[in-house]
Amino acid sequence: MPASVYWISGGGCGGDTMSLLSLESPDLLEFIEYARLRLLWHPSLSNGSSRDFEALNASILSEETPLDILCVEGSIIRGPGGTGMFHTINGVPKKDLIAGLAKKAQYVVAVGTCAGFGGIGRDGEIEATGMQFHREIPGGFLGEEFRSKSGLPVINLAGCPCHSDVVRGVLTTLVEKGPLELDDFHRPLEWYGLLVHQGCTRNEYHEYRVEEKEFGEKGCLFFFKGCHGPLAFGPCNKILWNRRSSKTRVGVPCFACTSPEFPRSFPFFETQNIEGIPTLLPAGLDRAHYMAYKGIAAASAPERLKQRKTKI
Repeated sequence: MPASVYWISGGGCGGDTMSLLSLESPDLLEFIEYARLRLLWHPSLSNGSSRDFEALNASILSEETPLDILCVEGSIIRGPGGTGMFHTINGVPKKDLIAGLAKKAQYVVAVGTCAGFGGIGRDGEIEATGMQFHREIPGGFLGEEFRSKSGLPVINLAGCPCHSDVVRGVLTTLVEKGPLELDDFHRPLEWYGLLVHQGCTRNEYHEYRVEEKEFGEKGCLFFFKGCHGPLAFGPCNKILWNRRSSKTRVGVPCFACTSPEFPRSFPFFETQNIEGIPTLLPAGLDRAHYMAYKGIAAASAPERLKQRKTKI
């Protein structure tokens, strides 16, 4: 029997939907068929009327129509004053509909960093928050103790946007009832168990602290240009965009868009530091060991790296 999927948009830009629409090999329509999905609703794919939409919601909430997977894209808007009236649908706060649907779903998936952790607007007047986290703090909209009918918490597919292959992989795993191990922020370890730094083509420059202060060179962007690759967990250099690229591969710093704290308040292209030492250090390193190691590494950097010559 096909697994039913309901995709609803909260407060956001729709970037995760745009990512999903770019799915290839198979494409989105082929994937829906092969994975045996029954798409109940998607704001960009469904062509039913508002009356059809209301009837579907009533049917799910009454449990006449089973709901296997609820996908939420975008943050939950609670403003003003917790009423949710800044974001309504047919005169009803959208947050109330999402809460009702979440209680009926076998699995709840937060697609994108906004849905997972609040993202843009989480500290503003719209009172945005994530489904089960607010930044790194458990709770969010549904509360720390929430569990879907399957017994799992909200599954967070972080990213701005989340890569379509991650969405496809997680939905396939849920349909096939395969194992899905989550980290402390409810992100699937299969895709979020490694650093963006792992697989980066600039790794060797980082290890020898061959730094770049301007864009356009091959060196490491961590020390001056704000790259969060050694700090952020995500699949960006494992699952390439368009099957060929990532931010760091084209010389753009990692913004840590898979992090609960994204977006941070300081500039993307500037590394925060104290006397030249980054305030946020690579995962697993303390400040004393970092200072000793990087000083030695920089002094022993090979000339070919200093000259930015590709190894032959």
